[in-house]
Amino acid sequence: MALEWVVLGYAAGAEAIMVLLLTIPGLDGLRKGLIAVTRNLLKPFLSVVPFCLFLLMDIYWKYETRPHCEGDSCTPSEQLRHQKSIMKSQRNALLIATALIFYWLLYSVTNLVVKIEQLNQRVERLKNRD
Repeated sequence: MALEWVVLGYAAGAEAIMVLLLTIPGLDGLRKGLIAVTRNLLKPFLSVVPFCLFLLMDIYWKYETRPHCEGDSCTPSEQLRHQKSIMKSQRNALLIATALIFYWLLYSVTNLVVKIEQLNQRVERLKNRD
């Protein structure tokens, strides 16, 4: 199961880097290439959404089937293992939320940058016509 979380972490990292590169001012020379690459990667990155839903269901299943440790019924090692399990589930849920938010940001920023480019081209055509 660890490989799935590593893949999701790399996907979230790649999305974050792309959002950062699209929003950094001063990269006008690279912007067209970045836009093209990002637009081509949006559809493959859409697979993050069902993947996150699958992993969220996995977290829920593990939560429902884990042994409950309450009161004096647990040894200290079982209590520690129980707490570690809860911490891992919370960390993984945070990673899922981060990946989904970065995908949404990447999609929104890419659409905005494309609209800005189209409006800039339209302004240039209007300037050249006059």
